[in-house]
Amino acid sequence: MSKSLARVKVALAGVKAEVLEMPSETRTAPQAATAAGCDIDQIVKSILFQGSTGRLYLFLTAGGNQVDAAKASALAGEALGRADADTVRRVTGFAIGGVSPVGHLTPTPLWLDQKLTEFALIYAAAGTPRHLFSIAPDALLALTGAKIAAFTA
Repeated sequence: MSKSLARVKVALAGVKAEVLEMPSETRTAPQAATAAGCDIDQIVKSILFQGSTGRLYLFLTAGGNQVDAAKASALAGEALGRADADTVRRVTGFAIGGVSPVGHLTPTPLWLDQKLTEFALIYAAAGTPRHLFSIAPDALLALTGAKIAAFTA
């Protein structure tokens, strides 16, 4: 088992969530939705932005939505740009395409797209390009401490 997947499983301990190994890659929201057999908006995209101070911010976005950089910057209180792959891996411990909303090496402020709360079950990356976990939106909110906010385009 990969270290990334193991960290996610530890983070999910005691929470009603199911880790699923998929038969194909789930690096993108369309791939994940196809593999899970769900609506694209049930996929949680973990999008990391980096502030001018170097701090990272995590935006948990419904699969069909895009993060609006200006709205995200307003929430963070500083100008934001997309974090590069090396920074994402160093700070979170995950490679892009498998970034989970839980199990990060370094905690980051995070926000959740309201659209994700419209579903009974959502699916998020579990640390690898072939693993997802299913969870109720309220359980993910409680687990991560994310704030629901309007930050999509």
